[in-house]
Amino acid sequence: MFSPSDVVVVAVSGGKDSLALWHALASLGYTTHGLYIDLGISHHGYSAVSREKALAFSRQHRLPLTVVSLADEAGFTIDDHRRLGARTACSTCGLVKRYHMNRFALELNATAIATGHNLDDETGVLLGNLLSWQTGYLARQAPVLEERAAGFARKVKPLCEITERETAAYAFLTGIDYVVDECPYSVGATSLFYKGLINQLEHRSPGSKLRFYRGFLENRRAVLATPEPSIDTRCSRCGQPSTVDPCAYCRLLERAHSQTSSGASAQ
Repeated sequence: MFSPSDVVVVAVSGGKDSLALWHALASLGYTTHGLYIDLGISHHGYSAVSREKALAFSRQHRLPLTVVSLADEAGFTIDDHRRLGARTACSTCGLVKRYHMNRFALELNATAIATGHNLDDETGVLLGNLLSWQTGYLARQAPVLEERAAGFARKVKPLCEITERETAAYAFLTGIDYVVDECPYSVGATSLFYKGLINQLEHRSPGSKLRFYRGFLENRRAVLATPEPSIDTRCSRCGQPSTVDPCAYCRLLERAHSQTSSGASAQ
């Protein structure tokens, strides 16, 4: 994933998994730089609370943290996803996070972007993708996603074999103060339903979760022959690598700005 001499961007959300990961890497002596993306989720002040948890952790442990505000950078928030034509808040959130994590890692000249995805996250996503046979997503589900082309940073998941219960225990034992509430937009998400199913299986047959994930990783290349999408162009607007021009993020910005302009004209 990376070596002790590398710079690792840790994507933090204020939750237990990402803060536990940051704490563990820093304790082991890795050079880390936190990145918090303020998505502007106003429900019960979710983003404001999450942001403060990340900042407090950074101050307490004297670790560098950069905050990127979506409202300042793009002029919209995740709360605006419906007017932007997105199917769900989660799809907009994923697009925004991937874009800004990659851009920041390249600006920092970091080796990798580390996220706090745990075993529960990975097996829940895996089950959902298998049920729908999303071969493109399955082909790219791995603990390490190497740089596909110049302009794409490596993405790693150091906690991929650690359960959610274990990260919660680590956070408790090390005194990490984190956001307990789930994102308000995740309520009713199918990913949480699939995680619940996997946990039921784990309860009936301990060890199933890890066997399921490891078995997939051992056999995925033999089973999945879906080629990687070619990255042969760059977005003419932002310069980031993309399979299409303009990239998905810039198209999202265009919709946001057109909505803002039309609203101002109506007034």
